[in-house]
Amino acid sequence: MKTYLKHYKNQGTFTKIASIGDGDLKLTEFGIITLKAGESYKADSGAFEVALVVLGGTCAVTGEGFNFPKVGTRKDVFSGKPHTVYIPYGTAYTVTGITDVEIAWAASPSDLKTAAYEITPEQVKEARIGKESYQRDALLMLTDEFPSSHFFIGEAFVPSGNHASYPPHRHDFDNLPVEVDMEEVYFFRFNPAQGYGIQKIYTDDRSIDFTCTVQQNDTTLIPRGYHPVINAPGYTMYYLWVMAGPNHRKFLSVPDPDHKWILG
Repeated sequence: MKTYLKHYKNQGTFTKIASIGDGDLKLTEFGIITLKAGESYKADSGAFEVALVVLGGTCAVTGEGFNFPKVGTRKDVFSGKPHTVYIPYGTAYTVTGITDVEIAWAASPSDLKTAAYEITPEQVKEARIGKESYQRDALLMLTDEFPSSHFFIGEAFVPSGNHASYPPHRHDFDNLPVEVDMEEVYFFRFNPAQGYGIQKIYTDDRSIDFTCTVQQNDTTLIPRGYHPVINAPGYTMYYLWVMAGPNHRKFLSVPDPDHKWILG
């Protein structure tokens, strides 16, 4: 049986959580880099573009022609805006912990020729989405304002007991200006850490109809379909969302017709 839920088990400096092919993903790989102060992780992006989102701590990211000496200003995901670095394909890079640091790593096939760049916390856009019990706050980092083959990346913060990605919405088809085709990955954290939520993923024809409990450091894989999530009362839910589209990079979606009325 195909699973759309991945659990994170730290395997050292770099832990791959999801690869292309997992959960029908076609464009997205995901993992976590964990470094102690002074430790380094060296890699080459190869045939992929790479996005590095600092979850907590501070690092330096360097390579030929670029040097970002202080990336990351927050203690953890609940303590400020993110700092992001984009690495183009065919590029060797080194990440060095200035403090102990955790970094979300996302990769997608690319042949886009562009320079490496950083997106500082000051460049992150804020948005409040929804209302009442489905209100949540979003931070938008790697948007269509920055060069990338496929990525559109942000973070969401869901209050106690609230729903998010709600009313349920999909982004399955290229139908501008209404909808774009983008798969997605969610990576979860909770405050306090023992929190949990419920994730649903389902398509119009129910070829996918999946429901799971998500806990600290879980990842869900959303190749297509509607994907609402519910946070347990008493906790703040965080999720990093990594969207990747084959043709367009837009923040567009279509609500489930059964629940569209909720929008008024």
